[in-house]
Amino acid sequence: MIPEAGLAALCLALALTLLQGTAGLLGAARHSAAWFAVAQRSAWLQTGLAMAAMAALALSFAQQDYSVRYVAAHASSALPLLYRLGAVWGGHEGSMLLWLTLLGCWSSVFALTMPRGPLSSAALGVLAVLSLGFLSYIIGVSNPFARLFPAPPDGSDLNPLLQDPGLIFHPPVLYMGYVGLAVPFALALAALLTSSRHGQPDISWAHLARPWNLMAWLWLGAGIAAGSYWAYYELGWGGWWFWDPVENASLMPWLIATALLHSLAVTQQRHMFGDWSVLLAIAGLALSLLGTFLVRSGVLTSVHAFAADPSRGIFILGLIAVMVGGALTIYAWRAHTLPRGRPLELLSRETLLLVNNVLLLAACAAVFLGTLYPLLMDVLHWGKISVGRPYFNAVFVPLLLPALILSGMASWTPWRGIPVRTWLRRARLPAAAALATGALVMLCGMPAVPFAAGLAAAIFTLILSGWSLLRHARQRLRPGLSYYGMQFAHMGLACFALGASVSGSFEVSEDVMLRPGGTMTLAGYTVRLQQVSQHTEKNHQALRAQVVFERHGHDVILVTEKRRYASGMVTTEAAIGWGLFRDLFVALGDDLGENGYSLHVAYKPLIRFIWGGAGLMIAGGALGFLGQRRARVRLAHEAPAKVAA
Repeated sequence: MIPEAGLAALCLALALTLLQGTAGLLGAARHSAAWFAVAQRSAWLQTGLAMAAMAALALSFAQQDYSVRYVAAHASSALPLLYRLGAVWGGHEGSMLLWLTLLGCWSSVFALTMPRGPLSSAALGVLAVLSLGFLSYIIGVSNPFARLFPAPPDGSDLNPLLQDPGLIFHPPVLYMGYVGLAVPFALALAALLTSSRHGQPDISWAHLARPWNLMAWLWLGAGIAAGSYWAYYELGWGGWWFWDPVENASLMPWLIATALLHSLAVTQQRHMFGDWSVLLAIAGLALSLLGTFLVRSGVLTSVHAFAADPSRGIFILGLIAVMVGGALTIYAWRAHTLPRGRPLELLSRETLLLVNNVLLLAACAAVFLGTLYPLLMDVLHWGKISVGRPYFNAVFVPLLLPALILSGMASWTPWRGIPVRTWLRRARLPAAAALATGALVMLCGMPAVPFAAGLAAAIFTLILSGWSLLRHARQRLRPGLSYYGMQFAHMGLACFALGASVSGSFEVSEDVMLRPGGTMTLAGYTVRLQQVSQHTEKNHQALRAQVVFERHGHDVILVTEKRRYASGMVTTEAAIGWGLFRDLFVALGDDLGENGYSLHVAYKPLIRFIWGGAGLMIAGGALGFLGQRRARVRLAHEAPAKVAA
């Protein structure tokens, strides 16, 4: 009866979500602390029931209960226990239950930490409406506890590409970012619903939304970085970003969340960009839901896609229409209550952040067009087209590099402006270093404009941020954790750009045929196929090759595999010899007969800077979050003292 208990928990959660939404909106309308308390406790109970349902599904997988349709479709007796537990969210129904559970966790933490008041109460009501949509979807058309009669003796097994430790942590981390964008969305709508019609515009919501948006940005960035590394070592083609539609679906909300970070800072500090902040919060959730639609609607084929049921896609499309359409309607009704714009100085932090946000939105629009235009063409029967790397490199990169430069410039520029001559005097060293580097690259005949531009932008931002940190240290200034987090995040983005530029321009790769004992030369390394052997594992047969990279008497031994599973699916397990400044990559291809095997070998300089830069951005986001939390605690302690005085 464990599956039935899980379904009953979801039905009880549905009732509590209705109570949470009603109590939250009533509490906001009546300024009632009692109704807020009801909404608060409903959120906690609803989250507990969602976690109980998740535990029931995990227990069904652990016990190999193949009478549950979802378990039978994604597990088998040959599947190790670790992957059986990971399979809980390895398919469509389980991933939606994970989404719902994480949304409950965000709502519960929000209810626990936010101050009581109409704004928090209304935000809890909005979060309940979103939970209600997902609960209705799961119970109505995506029930993970549906029974299968008669129960098969064994399951169909998990997709071999998902039988990797990455399945354990990548989806939860990525979904934490997706779902976290619901909190700034809820606060933005709550601010519109509770703002005074004739009073002064209320920007307190921006102060409250900043740490929530920053935490969602942090989780989403970590999920994207983890997913790209998983693809790098698992799919066997040696790349880290394929511009797959589902990859793009995670990148777009991250770009919007980045723009929202900047916009909320301006709204809080200068009482400007109120419309920007609200619309970006709406767009962030809209793109998060769009990613859900793309993965689960059956409109695309991808290694990331979970479902091919159009009815499910229509339900999610309806949920997007209700949430986003309702939000835009409320915005049109209440937009006059938002802070109005004021004149901008030519060179001020707010001006630079505005231009930066325009570039980020343009980059997001370029990815959106490149992702959805082929799908639209197919749906309308106008023919099939493919939009791939050439389009995105030509359109996205020229927009992202100026945004990188402007982000570094903004961190050096004060609010309300600075004379141009003063700013140029401060920035002459990083600007000169960047221009000299770009010119040197061009004069040396290295790969032309894209590499030179990426390298120059990265060096400019690194020197600008590093010099700023050094200046504060020399003057013994203590600007706070948020400042250090900002600089680390910008330096991380610069490291990412440096790694992407160098690895993309100087990678050396080759597809070769070798026999055991055969050699070839690649980037100064002698590559030798040492031996090839057959192995039998619990749930697959493996053809294993040992490859040696030798240079200057130093050997790097790598083992790559070609696996064949019981389902007949064949996968490639690449081998990577990693280093700080280069990776050695090899993937075993087909058995060509006559004891010959195809190999894909590659030398990838500075590719680790891509994930190192992502890690630095994540560390910067964490520091920024801690800094904002300290500021909130300090303000909370100072407020009673001011009242007493």
